[in-house]
Amino acid sequence: MKLLLSCLLFFNLLCFLLFTLDKRKAQRGQRRIAEKVLHLATLPGAWVAILLLRHKNRKAAFWGVTLMLTLLQGTLLYFT
Repeated sequence: MKLLLSCLLFFNLLCFLLFTLDKRKAQRGQRRIAEKVLHLATLPGAWVAILLLRHKNRKAAFWGVTLMLTLLQGTLLYFT
């Protein structure tokens, strides 16, 4: 159980860092991280990044996919 929680913490931090990097690239006009990559990394850390950084918060389609993936991951975690 500790290993599972440690993995979740690690991947949430990684996800948050990906969103932070994408936000900085957006501000600097640099090449961005693909939305597909951000969706693959979607975890609750993504929600923290969306809310704290105000990044990707105006795109309804992105929110929908992020919500769906978060619910799917939560369901999978619940049943494991």
